[in-house]
Amino acid sequence: MAHLLIVGAGAAGMTAAGEALRLGCDVTLFEHTNLPGKKILVTGKGRCNVTNNCDEQEFLRHVRTNPRFLFSAIAAFPPQKTMEWMESLGVPLKTERGRRVFPVSDSAEDIRHALCDWCKGAKMVYKDVEQLLLEDGKAVGVKTTDGTCFYGDGVLIATGGVSYPSTGSTGDGYRLAQQAGHGLVPPVASLVSLVAKGGECRRMMGLALKNVSLRLEENGKTVFEEQGEMLFTHFGISGPLVLSASAWIRDLQKYQYQGVIDLKPALSEEQLYARITRDFELLAGKNAANCLQKLVPSTMQPVLLERWGIDTEMRVNQIERTKRLELVKLLKNFVVPIRARGDLEHAVITSGGVPVKEVAPRTMESKKAENLFFAGEVLDLDAYTGGYNLQIAFATAMAAAKGFAENFGLGDW
Repeated sequence: MAHLLIVGAGAAGMTAAGEALRLGCDVTLFEHTNLPGKKILVTGKGRCNVTNNCDEQEFLRHVRTNPRFLFSAIAAFPPQKTMEWMESLGVPLKTERGRRVFPVSDSAEDIRHALCDWCKGAKMVYKDVEQLLLEDGKAVGVKTTDGTCFYGDGVLIATGGVSYPSTGSTGDGYRLAQQAGHGLVPPVASLVSLVAKGGECRRMMGLALKNVSLRLEENGKTVFEEQGEMLFTHFGISGPLVLSASAWIRDLQKYQYQGVIDLKPALSEEQLYARITRDFELLAGKNAANCLQKLVPSTMQPVLLERWGIDTEMRVNQIERTKRLELVKLLKNFVVPIRARGDLEHAVITSGGVPVKEVAPRTMESKKAENLFFAGEVLDLDAYTGGYNLQIAFATAMAAAKGFAENFGLGDW
């Protein structure tokens, strides 16, 4: 019976382990934390956005890096199969805004538990793997940091990237891949909060905005625009809209970036002007310092008043048409200059990794070493927020398990 060694018991590793077991293989899983699937618990704010309820073509449109490489894997295991699989494991699912799929329970622990059940039967080894063992161009085992060698018929690297290192994603898989002669696309933070210039965001720290539109501009050109939720932090901006926008940022030394928030996307400039006029009529006798109380949250009002440049001691009914038009522009175009990406420690995923040109797309087998496979975030694949990245982990893991089994004449081919 073919024996597969899997390095990394995260979403990809556990998925591949269960599939390899189903296909008749022996499996040993190596995990260097004390909890398999630890990173799953922090996905989707603890709710776990399992996949996206869309077809294959729509899915691939949301893959940011190397979508063509995923044609075979996603065709074989599309989002619909992921949903059927999860429900077969006893996890009822629901679809929310943006076709995002979550467990009905809103608990990421249910997904982690289901994956642990799925790969039950695999031998668990809680040790760090430091070396890939190769003989005659074939992967034949691994060596752990305590000097123990484990041998098998093949090795699958599913260690994740370097985002959220506290969950065990420390980049070990890159080092193991390089031992087999693989290159490395330098990993950078993707789907990450953004650091703003100046101190205005800190003054609004903790303020969450719903139903706003965020536009990301690169040298004045719009590269991303979407409506949803975001928030201000002590260092800048974060939340679902910002994470999606961050994937479009390239070289911050070469390009100038700014986020532009439309605080009232449901209203045209003419409609907003009419709304402001009505509000100001009701507040006619008050100081201008109070004129925004019906328009924006209280923590944002001082910042907006300063940007607007209004004399806060004047009466609201003294505010001229030109100043009202300026306020309209400000509410529809609140600019946040971007200084940097957030750090890898808090990035949702890593962009970069093992170059996909060095991996067979149907089986995820290395082109550098026989019976060496890859799955998940360790590969140079990443997508936007919305369940796409976990789906990539599941699909590549299924492909890798099948690819290994196929090499030994196992499985349902």
